[in-house]
Amino acid sequence: MSQIPTYVTAVPNGTEKGVYMAVDLGGTNFRVCSIKLNGDSTFNLTYSKVAIPKELMVAKTAQELFAFLAKQIGHFIETHHGDRFDKDTGRRITESAPEGYQEEHVFRLGFTFSFPVQQLGINKGTLIRWTKGFDIPDAVGKDVCALLQEEIDKLHLPVKVAALVNDTVGTLMARSYTSQGKNGALLGAIFGTGTNGAYVEKLANLKKPLQGDYDKSTGDMVINTEWGSFDNQLSVLPNTPWDIALDKASVNPGIQMYEKRVSGMFLGEILRLAVVDLLKKEEVAFFRDENSSSNDWKSTTNIGSDSSIFTQWGLDTAIMSVAAADNTPELSTLRQELDSLLHVYSPAIDDAQAFKAIAGAVARRSARLSAVAVAGIVLQSGKLGGASEEEPIDIGVDGSLVEHYPYFRDMIYEALRSIDGIGEEGAKRIRIGIAKDGSGVGAALIALVAAGMEKK
Repeated sequence: MSQIPTYVTAVPNGTEKGVYMAVDLGGTNFRVCSIKLNGDSTFNLTYSKVAIPKELMVAKTAQELFAFLAKQIGHFIETHHGDRFDKDTGRRITESAPEGYQEEHVFRLGFTFSFPVQQLGINKGTLIRWTKGFDIPDAVGKDVCALLQEEIDKLHLPVKVAALVNDTVGTLMARSYTSQGKNGALLGAIFGTGTNGAYVEKLANLKKPLQGDYDKSTGDMVINTEWGSFDNQLSVLPNTPWDIALDKASVNPGIQMYEKRVSGMFLGEILRLAVVDLLKKEEVAFFRDENSSSNDWKSTTNIGSDSSIFTQWGLDTAIMSVAAADNTPELSTLRQELDSLLHVYSPAIDDAQAFKAIAGAVARRSARLSAVAVAGIVLQSGKLGGASEEEPIDIGVDGSLVEHYPYFRDMIYEALRSIDGIGEEGAKRIRIGIAKDGSGVGAALIALVAAGMEKK
């Protein structure tokens, strides 16, 4: 795994106070927030969101995009922090110091930038490549924090880009601030469209040379695992004909093999491929009836030739949640969805049961593999054998799977109990909680940690 050092060397404990800003460029929208930390594990969040104009996603120069982002930050401060805006811009224009603007009243800002970056410090990172429809070659190889700061300074805004943030690290920080515990969270994990985790590691265990400045006093550093690419060579991960077919037809064959078995983006497609294989078997009466006597709705089942089941990515993972949640004897909700969404007309109860069983197996495997990542990090930390036997080991999670798929967390716990070194007692100490808004609150908290590290 990549195991990228983040230069974040402390996690919050819920007592932090102050107003911090966060911006998130994660795709087609740009989000600007200010977060007031109340010092008691609670916070107030104000935000605005604006769509990135298509032409700026493929602009000639990086400057065009980053000038637009800085302008949005200016609008936000003027709208929501007008009093500070007037006073600070005024004094920054008149009282600049040789080393730059005086910073007594500067908002520290955490910049969530969800593109591949080579991080070189807590607020330094060069863009490796664009993804998600962006293509501005001029920006590649440049420090994205410096690009944003330059445009902020041109507008004389009282803002310092204090931290470059990965969304997974944000999840860890947000959970650490809001969970009631002495030690803060150990791991922030995303189980949604994609999957990744960031955890607190001992500096002594880091083997990579670290460029740039960082605070050594805590003895820790947050590591972004990039675990989606775990075991690309498939020496331990399970493999099925449907995994092989999905990988072959994907945009990145042979890469992100763990993610392709775990994350929501791929589960519907694995299910679809398995269903299509069943439909090809003449001897299996799946989604078809000889006559109405074999259907409890006294009709015949057939599948429309236009069903999205026959199209790559045609089966949305959301129908798996419907299947898992429908525990009625007739499975009537699931059958209605099969009929209306997938054009399986008048599905019989045994069709719905079979579909539910396959969908459940795909999801359960995902949850159990998710538990493997959580367990690996808990075991690596050595906290289970630690002195504070009673203190929970806190894990912050975010993402559509863990939030919306029924029983996903239960299945993670079921797997944790069966893992050597964790077992029944260890699983009881692991506390998995939803950490919302890592790119807002988490980014603000990293800006706070960064502000504390700045040389006075």
